Amino acid sequence: MTDQKALREEQRAAHELSAEAAVRQLGTDVHQGLSSAEAEQRLEQYGPNVLPQAGTTGPLKRLLLQFHNPLIYVLLVAAAVALAIGETVDSAVILGVVLANAAIGYVQESKAESALDALRAMVRTQARVVRDGAAREVDSETLVPGDVVLIQSGDKVPADVRLLRLAELRVDESALTGESDPVSKENVALPAETVVADRRNMAYSGALVTSGNGTGVVVATGSGTELGEIHRLVGSAQMLATPLTRKLSAFSKVLTFAILALAAFAFVVGLARGDDAALTFTAAVALAVAAIPEGLPAVVTITLAIGVSRMARRHAVIRRLPCVETLGSTTVICSDKTGTLTQNEMTVHTVWTPDGSFRATGTGYAPHGELQDLDGRPLGRHGSDSGWEGGEALHWTLLIGAACNDARLTEHEESWHLVGDPTEGALLASAHKAGLTPRYMNRHLPRVDTVPFSSKRRRMATLHRDRVPHGEQAADRTVTLVKGAVEGLLPACDREMAADGTLRPLDREAVEEALHELAAKGLRVLATGLRREPGSAETLSEDSLDEGFVLTGLQAMFDPPREAAKESIRACHTAGIDVKMITGDHVATAKAIATRLGLPTDRENAVVSGAELSELPPDEYRETLRGATVLARVSPEQKLRMVEALQADEQVVAMTGDGVNDAPALRQADIGVAMGHSGTEVAKEASDAILLDDNFATIEAAVEEGRGVFDNLSKFIVWILPTNMGQGLVILTAIVLGSALPVLPTQILWVNMTTAVLLGLMLAFEPRERGIMERPPRSPAQPLLTWGLALRIFLVGILIVAAATWLFEWERTNGGVSEEAARTSAMNVIIAIQVFYLFSCRSLTRSAWRTGFFSNPWIFLGVGLQVLAQLAITYIPVMNTLFQTEPLSLEAWLRILALAAAASVIIALDKHLRRNMT
Repeated sequence: MTDQKALREEQRAAHELSAEAAVRQLGTDVHQGLSSAEAEQRLEQYGPNVLPQAGTTGPLKRLLLQFHNPLIYVLLVAAAVALAIGETVDSAVILGVVLANAAIGYVQESKAESALDALRAMVRTQARVVRDGAAREVDSETLVPGDVVLIQSGDKVPADVRLLRLAELRVDESALTGESDPVSKENVALPAETVVADRRNMAYSGALVTSGNGTGVVVATGSGTELGEIHRLVGSAQMLATPLTRKLSAFSKVLTFAILALAAFAFVVGLARGDDAALTFTAAVALAVAAIPEGLPAVVTITLAIGVSRMARRHAVIRRLPCVETLGSTTVICSDKTGTLTQNEMTVHTVWTPDGSFRATGTGYAPHGELQDLDGRPLGRHGSDSGWEGGEALHWTLLIGAACNDARLTEHEESWHLVGDPTEGALLASAHKAGLTPRYMNRHLPRVDTVPFSSKRRRMATLHRDRVPHGEQAADRTVTLVKGAVEGLLPACDREMAADGTLRPLDREAVEEALHELAAKGLRVLATGLRREPGSAETLSEDSLDEGFVLTGLQAMFDPPREAAKESIRACHTAGIDVKMITGDHVATAKAIATRLGLPTDRENAVVSGAELSELPPDEYRETLRGATVLARVSPEQKLRMVEALQADEQVVAMTGDGVNDAPALRQADIGVAMGHSGTEVAKEASDAILLDDNFATIEAAVEEGRGVFDNLSKFIVWILPTNMGQGLVILTAIVLGSALPVLPTQILWVNMTTAVLLGLMLAFEPRERGIMERPPRSPAQPLLTWGLALRIFLVGILIVAAATWLFEWERTNGGVSEEAARTSAMNVIIAIQVFYLFSCRSLTRSAWRTGFFSNPWIFLGVGLQVLAQLAITYIPVMNTLFQTEPLSLEAWLRILALAAAASVIIALDKHLRRNMT
């Protein structure tokens, strides 16, 4: 089979060739197409027009890889230890946690792999092709380079095609290039360096034909297409570990080594003392059980799941649990412009006429708003057949925009939807705000004929019966209305309309000055004009549209920023998060929109194009990218390279996108965010999170929730580790001193499993702390535990060791109780200290009383249940038998509470001193 790389190089050169040269190069005929025999031969040579099935990890290997994690190793050791000491129930519980985590990971990973399947499904269509001199319909999978294909409005382009003949062909390539508007195509040879988004003579596989029709020759199929290149990039992009999984992995390795080292040390010490080997081994096993935080993975999973639920309430759906925390670690957000930072609904902002300018209020396609003069005075709506206070020029400018128009606005469930071109939708909405409804136009300007939009002349024209009232004039004539680009319409105009409806010579300098001012604001400008026709013409020809028109005015429109986006960007900057806007727009337009959004654009290299970036050497590339806030006209490869460069710069990157072209970068990013409404299935499948409302403000909200999740995970880890360390040291101390164990392995498992669920888990429900979005993001290099928190864990662990060991020995020697009762006291003092410490961990920096003491009712529920559990294990006979405990006296409980309260005071003083030192 032909080398696909060579095939792709031929495809890349197709835009450089004339139509005739492209046909010759591919050895075909425009009229006859390929013969069936030749098509079969080329199908054998090039392969089917499908995206190749990438090699994937088999189901069994994927399942086994879920266990390839140090934290899982720790849990498996814990299960084996529990089984070794006869605790089959605890062993089963731990194994259940391991299997549940593996199942969740397996399912989520399998879903992520379906991104490639979604890409393949995009190109499975029927295609109309010329073969053996006749047009026929074939499966798009059988297309080969050299096939002559026919495309028309509504078709999905079946392969990469060099266009040969076309009639007003416009193609929506937004999913591939990021260009939000349909692209007008033409048959011209283009320079070699022309980027994909600007190749007007090409139609690419997967794009949608929005209007017109055309004929083209297939230049690339399957993996040789632009879509195939994106497929390759998706397959090569890495599914990165999240900051949380990386830190937990490193932490688990250290924890595993420390536990094994301590257990081995205890065993050696016991043997050196001459203790019984079996008893010493049992004690070492007890130490390992004590030190392993069995509840950690379960609580981490549940905490992340709670974060997922909270984010869902804020319109963000998380597809992989660890990505909840990744959002909180984000240092850079690369956001798509259209639909995320903006509303993706073109809106007329300004209407210019030769005698003055006007503003249109309201946004989107809903006809809510009004026309105002520059002083903000409403002009009112056109509600009668009399004159209108806005003047005739404004009236006709709005009327032409709506009448010379093929789009429709429909209302459904109190929202307005566009059927047609976004630009035409904006013109309909602006006219509607002035009372110029479709009913009005059908009555006063019924259409007779149409000349569709021409990419050559860059304008559209319609012929109408003119029944619009003109004062005392008879009103049943014919009028030609035209709208289009200013540079396309202005040469055909020789007069302009004044506010009173009179005509005067065209002031071209004034029009061009207005155009320059509006374009400098990032507005897209369309001109409108009319020409009254003699008699009752019935047809309109394109050749007659080059002269004799009256300019009525200009309409300037833009895709308005979302109301919440600007505030959200400001909040991100306050939180130390860099926001970069990525758009398919040209640099000038992108800069104007970024300025409206509050993104800095005045510093050097703040606004750069993908082409400019690609020419820079690696070091300069990273430096320029670091300072850029607006990235315009970027290709899929460039998006992917940007993400990789930022990650190489030790940034945690969140990338948003909605198109097929975004999929590789979405998958490579630390957190890929797809759009729920406008996003393609390919983008959604490649992402880690989906925004249900396509709103940048939701990203900021998700970052806030992610920070809250990490805070709560940190609180839980800081709370649980002293217990495990303390219990381990209690056992180690007993072994070193050669004394009886203050707590037994079964009691240790009871403490670990009940407190993790009844006490520690309640920290997952802690509300976000004040000022969470006023602090900088955590450094990706910052360990899971800072030195300050590690020292606090050590302090609390020592307090637990001291309290449990002292109380056990005191009860045995001075309390006159049995060893079982002494152990019961030691176990209960450990849990009592944990209860007091739990309230301290509700905030790692502030006093527990400043957190809103009753803001988390789950804490009190958990403490209440833990108290009941301790009363049960202390006083219920069957529990006494199972766990070798005995009932305690009131005096013993008072000693327990006194020790726990003293430990709590010491912890509070430590927190206070450290807070004052920072």
